[in-house]
Amino acid sequence: MSAAHPGDRVSAGAAGSEADLPPVSVILPVLDEERHLADAVHLVLAQDYAGPFEVVLALGPSHDRTDAVAGRLQATDPRVRTVPNPTGRTPDALNAAIAASTGEIIVRVDGHAEIPGDYVSTAVRELIRVGADNVGGMMDARGTDDFERAVACAMRSRIGVGSSAFHTGGQAGEAETVYLGVFRREALERVGGYDPHFARAQDWEMNHRIRQSGGTVWFMPELKVTYRPRSTFRGLAKQYFHYGRWRHVVARHHEGTINLRYLAPPTMVLGTATALLVGARWRPAWLVPAAYAAAVTAGGLAIAKGESMRTRALAPLVLATMHWAWGAGFLTSPRDLAKS
Repeated sequence: MSAAHPGDRVSAGAAGSEADLPPVSVILPVLDEERHLADAVHLVLAQDYAGPFEVVLALGPSHDRTDAVAGRLQATDPRVRTVPNPTGRTPDALNAAIAASTGEIIVRVDGHAEIPGDYVSTAVRELIRVGADNVGGMMDARGTDDFERAVACAMRSRIGVGSSAFHTGGQAGEAETVYLGVFRREALERVGGYDPHFARAQDWEMNHRIRQSGGTVWFMPELKVTYRPRSTFRGLAKQYFHYGRWRHVVARHHEGTINLRYLAPPTMVLGTATALLVGARWRPAWLVPAAYAAAVTAGGLAIAKGESMRTRALAPLVLATMHWAWGAGFLTSPRDLAKS
């Protein structure tokens, strides 16, 4: 008798009874998540998935009481386990959690994410139905104060983050990448897991390798995960600066993966900065930054329609912060960050 293919049981679970459902491991990279970790894990444990289920927390060197929160969660529910992640880096945490897990399906969740009660069951059904290697949905940004709501508006808009379906929505179908992800273990093993080189953009980079290996990454708009945005301009700028910096690293490592959407922010930064300098001698050049300011103001007011006056006032500044930080990060990305 020949050995069973790793995906045979996953496929069988689609038509079988609840007892035939593939085992699921939910993995969370955790660092300085004292505030959100308990809520995130409780939402994971409350999933309606009827098959075997475990949660693996990869604990980095936190500076708050995250480890104590994780310890209480482990002590109160046998489905929760922890593994150390000494480096604190996200790809290392994900790989450590995957190595310690046992499920045929790997569900990535962040320590501050809020997933709906049917998230796992819906994703596993879709994974099986379409024969994908990874199924994911939308980063549904939701703020709790005026500033966070302005950021959330920007993160759900094309003017803020481009046309990525996992930000702005769209029809179900094949995609470059998705938010978080529900993976077949065999797919992760086939591509060697997350590349530890990529401190940021590790999701996009691994999904690229999955697609290059012949696998399918599938977007499902019904899978909405609540995301809590940064709460300060400084935090937002730092986040998007590193997004831009590491997206350039991915582009250097994987040729042909940059398109006009990714080049728009650095082009804007170069054009606007040049015009500001030239404008000191040739005043018509000031039309370029003036046009950008007018466009981002109109866009910010439009995407924040229906929000409070303060949120609407903040939205243009939030958009400009995201654009400039991402573009500057892309332009200044050191070549020594690229893999040798």
